[in-house]
Amino acid sequence: MPTPPKLTPEERAAALAKASIARKRRAEIKAEIKSGNLDIQGVYELSQSDDAVSKMRVAEMLESITGVGKIRALAMMDRLNISPTRRIKGLGTNQLKNLLSEFSPTSTKAKRGRLIVLSGPGGVGKSTVAAQLRATGDYWVSISVTTRLPRINEKDGVDYYFINNVEFEKRIRGSYFLEWAQFAGAKYGTPREGVEQALLDGHNVLLEIEIDGAKQVKSHMPEAMLVFLSPPSWEDLVSRLEGRGTDSPERRTERLALAQEEIAAAPSFDLVIVNTSVKEVVDQLVSLLSA
Repeated sequence: MPTPPKLTPEERAAALAKASIARKRRAEIKAEIKSGNLDIQGVYELSQSDDAVSKMRVAEMLESITGVGKIRALAMMDRLNISPTRRIKGLGTNQLKNLLSEFSPTSTKAKRGRLIVLSGPGGVGKSTVAAQLRATGDYWVSISVTTRLPRINEKDGVDYYFINNVEFEKRIRGSYFLEWAQFAGAKYGTPREGVEQALLDGHNVLLEIEIDGAKQVKSHMPEAMLVFLSPPSWEDLVSRLEGRGTDSPERRTERLALAQEEIAAAPSFDLVIVNTSVKEVVDQLVSLLSA
């Protein structure tokens, strides 16, 4: 590694001031992109003469576009063979052309699908609703990965992908998950690549995940609609959990205590649906596609 140059106090102060001006300039550009006043072509043209813009990463530019976010930006760059560290001025002719095509209003690509995230307290019936939605064909339903053991009626690759904790941690380090969270002593995660590809192919996607995971998805993909599935009453939820017969009394007590915290999170969701009937819930979720 080369030895860094020795700077005088005056040179160091000048360098810091220059870096501060460049950061401010890039922040201005990102704000213009977010507001829709500046598009990819315009940013690229600025990069040819503006040093601060030329050194902005392509990922920063894409993340600033409304509805894109970090996860979609990285997936798009990976698909278009653009390095995560690529600077805007360093974009090749074909890379720029492909990026412009992604956002062209006249593109023949399929219209991007809608992303619905279904969450709620354990035992409220999320898995049953997701299974019914998968059968309608209106949604592509993502299958989560978990470290917990399968229940007697669950199948690997259908209800969940069941893996051990070591493999789960390995996938976290490899940025395999769109989101992941720990719940009731086990880890759960949503594979990132499948979700992004389904949306790009024009499929509407449903994620059936826990509340912490739903919030992670919203931060990465602001266009996601968060739907909270609520029980008709507290007594109904208690009855559902007791009727499962898969948890010990201690685990059931833990789940009920957690459910109280989860129900308190309902106001932070975009939509709350009360699960009085699975058919009614499914009908409401399908109707969101035309809203």
